[in-house]
Amino acid sequence: MLQDLDKTLEKLLKLELPALFAPGSGTEVRISFTTPDEESLAQKPVINLFLYEVRENMELRNPGYSMERLGNGSALKKLPPVRVDCSYLITVWPADSSDAETEHRLLGEVMKVLLRYPKIPAEVLQGSLQGQQPPLRANTLRTSQLQSFGEFWQAMGGKPKATLNYTVTISVEVWEAAEVVPLVMEK
Repeated sequence: MLQDLDKTLEKLLKLELPALFAPGSGTEVRISFTTPDEESLAQKPVINLFLYEVRENMELRNPGYSMERLGNGSALKKLPPVRVDCSYLITVWPADSSDAETEHRLLGEVMKVLLRYPKIPAEVLQGSLQGQQPPLRANTLRTSQLQSFGEFWQAMGGKPKATLNYTVTISVEVWEAAEVVPLVMEK
């Protein structure tokens, strides 16, 4: 499921920023989901989306059953899916590490795309995310769950970089199959 989210975000960026990813464009940018450090991102330029945290969204927790009417006088009784926040730290790594202008321009382009879509469009959803209800909602530029970006970069062994924090809320089906129950039709 998380790999489907990665593929979804990659498709969205490639769809919205086709000039950056065109082969032979001279500035062909890659997308990476690896740990953001110089060694793992040697082939540049690259937009890196590092999934740093996955946690249940307690505000969207729904402990009650849902009932879905069937056409035969019965209903499907099931527990709703668990809503999970997947948080990405997005950085840009230009071909020349001292090229802050290109880094900021590319990061700005990514930011505009992500801000344009508070809900990820159905046409870019991949794999297990297709048809999810409610639609995948996203938060761009929201406060990070990281304690300190300085400590994060120090732990990564690198220098601080400009980053975007991006969180997508997905539905995770964790319960057993639904139960078919008869509908009460009279008093």
